This record gives sequence, structure tokens and C-alpha cells, in this order.
Amino acid sequence: MPTASPRILLLTPPLTQLNTPYPATAYIKGFLTGRGYAVRQADLSIGLVLKLFSKEGLGRVFDEIEQGTYALSDNARRMVRLRRRYEATIDPAIRFLQNRDLTLAPRICHGRFLPEASRFDNVADLETAFGTMGLTDQARHLATLYLEDLADLVKETVGPQFGLSRYAESLAMSATHFDPLHDALQAPPNLVDKMLLELLDEVVADAQPDFVGFTVPFPGNLYAALRLAQRLKQTNPAITTVMGGGYPNTELRGLKEPRFFDYIDYLTLDDGEGPWLRLLDYLAKKNVRHAERSEASRVAQYSSWINSETNKLPLPSTSNEASEMLRYALHDNREVAAPETDGRELLQRTFLRNEAGAVEYVNHPHPDVPHPEVGTPDYSDLPLGDYLSVIEVLNPMHRLWSDGRWNKLTVAHGCYWKRCSFCDVTLDYIGRYETAPATLLVDRIEQIVAQTGQTGFHFVDEAAPPLALRDLAIELLKRRVSISWWGNIRFEKTFTPDLCRLLAASGCIAISGGLEVASDRLLALMEKGVTIAQVARVTQGFTAAGVLVHAYLMYGFPTQTAQETVDALEVVRQLFENGIVQSGYWHRFSMTAHSPVGKNPAKYQVAAIGPEPGPFAWNDLWHDDPQGTDHESFGPGLAKSLYNYMHGVALREPLSFWFDFKTPRPTVPRQLIGQALQEPDKPDFAQPNRRLFWLGNAPELSFKTTGGNGPKDKKTTRAILTCYEQAEDFEVKTTELIGPWLHELLLRLSRDYDTKVLLKDAAATFPPAAGPWEKFLTSPAWQLLREKGLLLV
Repeated sequence: MPTASPRILLLTPPLTQLNTPYPATAYIKGFLTGRGYAVRQADLSIGLVLKLFSKEGLGRVFDEIEQGTYALSDNARRMVRLRRRYEATIDPAIRFLQNRDLTLAPRICHGRFLPEASRFDNVADLETAFGTMGLTDQARHLATLYLEDLADLVKETVGPQFGLSRYAESLAMSATHFDPLHDALQAPPNLVDKMLLELLDEVVADAQPDFVGFTVPFPGNLYAALRLAQRLKQTNPAITTVMGGGYPNTELRGLKEPRFFDYIDYLTLDDGEGPWLRLLDYLAKKNVRHAERSEASRVAQYSSWINSETNKLPLPSTSNEASEMLRYALHDNREVAAPETDGRELLQRTFLRNEAGAVEYVNHPHPDVPHPEVGTPDYSDLPLGDYLSVIEVLNPMHRLWSDGRWNKLTVAHGCYWKRCSFCDVTLDYIGRYETAPATLLVDRIEQIVAQTGQTGFHFVDEAAPPLALRDLAIELLKRRVSISWWGNIRFEKTFTPDLCRLLAASGCIAISGGLEVASDRLLALMEKGVTIAQVARVTQGFTAAGVLVHAYLMYGFPTQTAQETVDALEVVRQLFENGIVQSGYWHRFSMTAHSPVGKNPAKYQVAAIGPEPGPFAWNDLWHDDPQGTDHESFGPGLAKSLYNYMHGVALREPLSFWFDFKTPRPTVPRQLIGQALQEPDKPDFAQPNRRLFWLGNAPELSFKTTGGNGPKDKKTTRAILTCYEQAEDFEVKTTELIGPWLHELLLRLSRDYDTKVLLKDAAATFPPAAGPWEKFLTSPAWQLLREKGLLLV
């Protein structure tokens, strides 16, 4: 624990999600406060949006437009004419999107309350999209379009770099040289920049920090972070500035540009916990060494004065430590030696500019902070009630990303698979896989719920491991912690139908996973580790459990042919036709410097053709794919078809319908997915090492005897287990011998979550006289229990 705790301020620059804080500052704050540091955080992303989209903010925008010489489009000119209406509606619209005035929904939908510009030109059939009961959702979508109209106006005029989800992103994309960013930062700040800097001044005046850390998760955060750091250097040059985040981790690993350090003192890579600890320790010791050298210098000077015949000045009073140093100097008639190094060699994954003006990277081989020790994310000083629930596009999974306040948490660090050839598997955030115990994760969940009052969680893993999710689900059910959660997985066979049901019972509402190219040849080439048939069965399991399934889709992978692209679309069509995928999105393949494809293009029969390396960013690579098709031409048709499939439209149209050029006919069998779904599940008796888990309540046991009315009428006694459940009660009828055994088993499963009861353990206690165990596992009683919530996981 530090002896003198510096004041630390962590900032999220614009722009990130509007509905929930980006979690990086909460993660680092939770870790550093646990180590005794004084940490504040502020989200200037939502702060800027709320400052800009207010009556006062829009007034400043319109004033500058009217006083300027902007060449306005017809759309912008119309919006300026509607100035008074925009100023009158902006504050109510923001309150509505903050869920503070939902009674405004009918007026937004039916009262022509909001002024409309170009974003409303292509409004979908909202009743079809949201249903007749989704009035609030319809209004939320319209209010989002209204904000996007205003963002378009700002971008066209007073803030050319502005966007609702990015800020000057183009300046940081493939920015091998720093010149464009440098030139933009030397230009006078525009109106949006001024508003951002005003927010910074307020936060800094309140926090009085010694250190300011910036998280830069995306290219669209870099310009704003540097503009903010520039302001700090102008107004508070003593403040130390630090940067980290996803963008530096992928783009700036080869940084050689010294001008970057005119703004940022230290740039850290990968997880920030270790580098921050080393940096704070280094700077604290550096300050001590500076003080010691100052005292030593004074001691030497005083010693020289005293030894001089002409100097008769009295010795000024000093600290006890300085007095000791003085006596030491006087006694031995020598100066105190300065240390040979300043300690920077102990920094971890940190860039800095040295005294010679060159960029230096220091990475002492300290062990990383283990995942269980990173602490609980701390959202305590973020304005959680200020975020906006927006609906930008009518995609059910994108809706989760943009609508509602989600607490972010990581189940495991890195990826347990880490083989996909398109992924940054060589970097720490993928390559270093570590888990945390389920008990610790649920402790963190309970702390965050108590702190935020919100029970929604987005697990932000690259691919959450199935066994860790299983243990987490069991711990949540054991403690009766009620949350809603979603996250990203691999569609691997470990996600059995029973595991899907268990996850759903613990609060899982949606999962996303990579189907990618929907071609078994290409899936093998990219080492995805799944097949189309396997994906189909996993998505069916989640869908049957009531969990929304989103598929990441990719086109343009090296050597992908036109035939394979069309065949992939046919697979996607069948997935939607069978109702086992509800949402999806096509991504164009991008070759990155840290992926297996980027490191060895020849293996994948592509050639890297640029950009030329420079002293700044280096990640996105241009490539030539001589074996593949014209990938660019397929993009619009793939997107259009998917949009319609998500709404159940045109699922029977020939695939050529979606393209304005000739395409090959699909070669994929029309029943490929249907046949995969008909493959039988493994029978229970073949899974003796699976754990039994009962989702229901403790049942009641009774017996009922029938017969015996005549001399030849034999009495029969049946055991009845009555299960009282949330939606309906049901009865399980079995033999008089099996009933008590089954009752005891379910009682144990419903009360004892700590003891793992395997199927083979249950078999060992099964009454021998009750008949063959395998026969019981196919009996109506067992099958009914399996249907109602007796799981093998």
C-alpha cells in the first residue's frame, strides 16, 4: 500500500456507448482503490452528449451556424429553420431516453412531437418491427433518429469530427503516421471541442488530480483523449497523463513517434493493473529520490560553506533527515551519492519519452496480476441515471448493446480456444487465459448490484468458457441471486441442451457467437473448431431454452469463392428458417497484424500490400486475395437479405434475388440444417459422469393405493411426487419402491448445491429390486422430470 496516496482521475473520452459506461475506468478504479489509492472517474463521453444535446447546447450550435459561413445542405438548412422546435423538444426527448419521462411515448409516436429530418426518410414499418404493444420502443427509436439528425447537423457544421458513436475516428484509422492527428490538434478547437474542454476543466477543478488516465478503447476515442491531454499540459503541466486501452493494445505496440508524448507522459499496454502499480510506485520513488537529491545538494553546499574560512553564515534549520545527512557530510567531508538509475527499468509494458527525446519501451518481467485479484469494478461515481436508452437499428441483439444499463464483468481473462486465424491470438487480451472461482464472481456480482441498483450484466469475455459459465450459473442459483445476463461464446458442443437450460435458469437472456463464414472448409481453415451441424444444434439448444441467439457472420475470408459466399448465405437462410437464430450481422474480413493470417499471409494464399509501416499505428493491413472472389460486391446483398431474414421476410426467395449481378446457385442441400437438428441426443445412460441438477422445488411425496375390491383384484400402490412450480404444478407417478428413492434424490438436489451428484452416483443408490437402471432412465417418470427441469450438466 502506498505511503502517500496521489489523487488519480480516470477519464473516458468521447465517444462510447450512450446507454452504459464503458467499463475500463470502473475496472481500474476497483483495482486501485483496493490497493489504497484515491481514485475518481468521469465519463466525458456521456457528459459531452448531454452538454451538446440540451437547450443551451443546441442554442450555441445554432448561434454559431447562423453567424458562420457554412455551406449548408438542404437538410441542414431545414433544421436551422426549425431551430425553435429543436430547442423546445431536446430536453424532454433526453429525459425520455433517460427513462425519466416515459409518458412522452404516445406523443412522440402519434403527436408529431419531434421535428423530423433526413434520418426519418427511411423509417421502417414500426408496427411490424415492434408490435402493437411496443409503444415505448417505437418512441425510443424515433427519439434516437431525432438525435442522429442533430448529430448529422453538428457533423456538417460546427463539429466535423463528431458522431454519436465515434469522434474523429478517421484520424486514428490505419494512422501509420501521426501527422494528421498532430495537425488537427494544432488547429483551434471547434465548438464541440470547446464543450469537451469545458467539461474537463470542471472535472479537474473538482478532483484536483495528480494523475489523469485516459482509456482509449476505439479509434474514435483517440483524438478526444489527446485534445483533453493537450489541455491538461496547457493548464496543469504538473499533472501526469497516462493512456491505455484497446486501441493502444492493438494499434500502438510499435510506437516510435516522440510527438505523441507532447500530450501523454506514459502509454501502457494490455491489462492496466500491473502497469499502473509499477508506474505509481516508480513515480512515488522518483519524487522521493528527487527530494533526497535536493537535500543532498543542500547538505553539500552547507558543508562547503562551513569549511570555507570566509563563510560565517548560520546553518538554516532543516528536517531531521536533512540534519542527519548534514552531519554525515560534515563528518566524512563528502557528498551523498546519487543513485545510478532512476528505477524506470522496473516499469511494466510502458512507453515513455526519455531524456534524449526518443521513445522508449520498458517491460520488466513482472508477473501479471492474476484474474481473481483484479477486484470488483467500481461504478460508484458515474452518473448511472444519466445514460440514454437508444434504439438505433431494428436488430434484437444490437438492441441489447444500445438500450438499457448493463453492468460489465469478465468471467475469464482471455480466450480458452485462442486458435482462430483471424483473431489477435498473439496479444495478451486473447492469449493469456485465466479464470476466477464462481464464488468470487458472484461476490462481485452482488457488490455491483448493491452499488448500482442494476441487475443486468454483460459478460465481456472474448468467448466465455462453458464450464465456467456452468459453475457461475449453479452459484447464482444456489445463492438465489436474480440477474439478467448475456455474453459471447463459441458454438461448441459442450453447450448441450441441458447446459443451455441451466444458463437460462440463472438469468441468461441472450448469447452471441461466431458462425463466421458458414462453410466447413473455411471454418477448418480459420481453425474455428466448430462445424455447421454443431452450430445448428447449439443454437437450437439455446433457442429451446428461451435464449436469444445472435450469429457473427463473416465474408471475404482468404480464398473464399463466390460459390462459398452464396452457400454461406444459404446456411444462414436455413438457420433463420428453422427459427434457431434470431439475430445476425455480416462483417467483412479484416486482416490484422497480430493475427495468424497477418503474421503468415502466404499460408492463407493472400498477400499483404500495405500500408507501409510508420512510426505510429500499425494493425489493419491491406491485402490481395487472388484466389477469392470480389468480396466487396457481395456486401450490400448480404446485409439486405439478413435484415429481411431477421423479420421473417422473403425466406423462400432465391438467393439471387438479393444481388444485382449474376451469382451461382447454392450447392448446399436445402435440408442441411434440418437434418443436423434431427440427429438424436446422446441417451442418458451413456452420460454417467454428468452432474445431476434439479431446477425445480422440493417435491411432496404421497402414495395412492387402488384395487383390492374383489378376491381377484390385486391392490396396487403408486408413489406420487407433486412438484409445485412457478407456472404450473405437475405430478410424477412411479412405483412404490422407486418413489421414496426419487423423492430423496430430488430433495437432496434442491437443497445441497455443494455436493456434486453424478448420474452414476444416483445409479449406485437405485433400489436393486426396482428393475434395470437403464430401463428406468427411459421410463415416463424419468422423462417427465427431464422435461420439467432435471438436468445433466
